[in-house]
Amino acid sequence: METIRVEDVARPTPAENQILVRNHATVVTTAMCEARAGASLTPRLYFGLAKPKWPILGTNFSGEVAAVGSAVTRFAVGDRVAGANVTDFGATAQYLLVSEDGVVAAKPDNLTDEEVVAVFDGSLTALPFLRDAASARGGQSILINGAAGGIGTAAIQIAKHYGATVTAVCSTENVALVTSLGADHVIDRTAADFTSNSDSYDVIFDTVGKSSFTRCRAALKADGLYMTTVPSLAILILKACTSRFGRKKATILFTGLAKPAEMAKDLRFIAGLAAAGEFVPTIGTASPMGEAADVYTLVGSGRKVGSAVVSL
Repeated sequence: METIRVEDVARPTPAENQILVRNHATVVTTAMCEARAGASLTPRLYFGLAKPKWPILGTNFSGEVAAVGSAVTRFAVGDRVAGANVTDFGATAQYLLVSEDGVVAAKPDNLTDEEVVAVFDGSLTALPFLRDAASARGGQSILINGAAGGIGTAAIQIAKHYGATVTAVCSTENVALVTSLGADHVIDRTAADFTSNSDSYDVIFDTVGKSSFTRCRAALKADGLYMTTVPSLAILILKACTSRFGRKKATILFTGLAKPAEMAKDLRFIAGLAAAGEFVPTIGTASPMGEAADVYTLVGSGRKVGSAVVSL
């Protein structure tokens, strides 16, 4: 799982309920890096114990419909579309198959393909956490740890859309970025520890899994909620325990396992925000497909800012 190759593969043919998308852009995510590396048991259980189940990774895509199956009614050849292939992957390719009923929608006209995949990068994760788990709303104080990453930059904008007061935690060089995205307060993680701010936040959203409920507990208000995107046995136990005991809660959502119809609805919602200028893409790097190995190295290092976009 440590080798990245760029090679020619056969152009796929859509089944009766599929569309074939000529893809122009995708993103490299931390999850894809973990899947490729297979360094721990958790990703191997899903992506393949001995060898990859899906040799072509990648979820986010943006391009145009090149062919349609015989039963397809919602899309036609030439339609500009974008979305996320969360089960079969394949978005790190010029052509990929997508179910007509999958996570796909019309591409916002005001964005390039590269901007679209960046918009959908972390937002499909951040939206359910903030809207559903945290019930983000006006008057709420939400802290976002890892605020300069793909999920973090999306979370700032979504939390502000719902009217929350946002505190962003990031490194020194990214303070200006998160401020430009709407953060009301910024904590430079190299200069201060946000967990020392007792009884300060209704929600702590750790988008990078660098904290813990135990560390953050004192910083939460009386009925506060701690959320993390990184699965572990500890967070699963804490979620079960805190749901029954105590006022402060801990939770995790597995957003990639949501029903396609629900994710498609979220996709259209986010696309609407982007089309209205309420959600802007944050592209840290933009690279051609030939440099994909370097992009994976960057993302795997944990130094990625915003989205790492690859053009095809």
